[in-house]
Amino acid sequence: MIVRMAELEIDPGSIDAFNALLSAEIEASVRLEPGVLFLFAVAVKENSHLVRVIEGYADQVAYEAHLTTPHFLKYKVGTADMVKSLRLLETDPISLKAKPQISN
Repeated sequence: MIVRMAELEIDPGSIDAFNALLSAEIEASVRLEPGVLFLFAVAVKENSHLVRVIEGYADQVAYEAHLTTPHFLKYKVGTADMVKSLRLLETDPISLKAKPQISN
């Protein structure tokens, strides 16, 4: 399993547009890609232009496949002028747990 964290700084005037593109990309990735185990995006309180994305992939092949999908490429192209900085952090998972989601 690969778990990464992305630290992004977004142009403050582009937050709403960025969040919409990111949300669409996350929804499509989780729904369409079996190797995408989870994607969580959060904004730092009181600094909504600082975004963190926690990404979980089944393996390196799944991660590399993710980078070539139409929905990811649409997000990258669409947000290119909005992202002021991006830092990717490789991690070693210690403990990952989540409650199953209940369908409505």
